[in-house]
Amino acid sequence: MAKVELKQPVVAEISELLDGAQSAVVVDYRGLTVEQDTVLRKQLREAGVTYKVYKNTMIRFAAKGTVFEALDPNLEGPTALAVSKTDATAPARLIANFAKTAPKLEIKGGIVEDTYYDAKGMQVIATIPSREELLGKLLGSIQSPITNLARVLNQIAEAKAEA
Repeated sequence: MAKVELKQPVVAEISELLDGAQSAVVVDYRGLTVEQDTVLRKQLREAGVTYKVYKNTMIRFAAKGTVFEALDPNLEGPTALAVSKTDATAPARLIANFAKTAPKLEIKGGIVEDTYYDAKGMQVIATIPSREELLGKLLGSIQSPITNLARVLNQIAEAKAEA
């Protein structure tokens, strides 16, 4: 079999992975122990993030002609790709959080909702809470005044009942 024929399925796999992705983060994983890598992969998998090591040339071929082509300058050295189709901030957030315990793990850059960010930009994106957390905070802020109003009305009703 020719080398090109062997590489086509890998390029197709990456293309399929990137198709419809909300975010893709390029990571330098050098220096991680096997145990750390296993823990990171488990956390990402549980969050619905696909994390896999690919050759840089394969990622370049798959990203050609898409918004993910902007990742090209980051495709040097060992590269892992973390992709999410559901939560745009999950890959950056989880990797940055994990990097606190494994400082050798480094975000090179990424694409979030069709916009390229360098390593510093990805660190900022990593601080954005998940959609569920934001909805929870919104719901909490809406419920709080309603609960207080109900409590006051109840106290007024109790006061009138006693009088």
